[in-house]
Amino acid sequence: MSILFVLLTFLLIITITYFVKGKDEMLQAAAGAQPSEPRIHQELGFGIPKDYSFHPGHTWAIDEGRQNARIGIDSFAANLLGKIDRVEVVGVNRWVRQGQKLMTVTSGNTSVDLLSPAEGIVMSVNPEVVSDPNLVVSDPYKNGWIATIKSPDLSTNMRNLVTGPLVAPWMQNTLGRLSTMATQSGASVPVAADGGVPVSGLLVRLDPVLQRRVIREFFLT
Repeated sequence: MSILFVLLTFLLIITITYFVKGKDEMLQAAAGAQPSEPRIHQELGFGIPKDYSFHPGHTWAIDEGRQNARIGIDSFAANLLGKIDRVEVVGVNRWVRQGQKLMTVTSGNTSVDLLSPAEGIVMSVNPEVVSDPNLVVSDPYKNGWIATIKSPDLSTNMRNLVTGPLVAPWMQNTLGRLSTMATQSGASVPVAADGGVPVSGLLVRLDPVLQRRVIREFFLT
């Protein structure tokens, strides 16, 4: 009887361990594996993360293998918004197309829809960004990532994005267009900050008409 009791106890421990471990693995999968440290190089005054690809609507994607892409917003968008109060993603297990709305970010009374740089199924949303949205501003290329997407045609998606040596000139051109828009509208706020990005929180300081134009021009929404 004592041997049977020991065997049953041992079996119970194995069963509990199996299910607890399985639950932990599921939670880790839902949260998404932690991103590696991006390699940032300076070019034309901008910090460009190596191997990141950029959508014209200022979201980024990085291929993490096995048709998985990690998604976020770039430093131009992060600085333009300045302080983010809320990030809302369309939802886990939702299929999004490249160039379709993926998220809404809110800064004060201003909400901006942002587009997905890749097509596929949303596999996870960064829980740290949900609880502390300003990670998107302070660390846009690592801890401030937004979501992961399983993209069956990721290689094709990536060819539609701004990559490699084209990124810095594209960002420089984007900042120039923003400065021109502000000047032509008679805006009385400075546009560019040190490091080649917009003044932090510039978007919410613009008058409503110019703000709407900037959102349409640079976020494509």
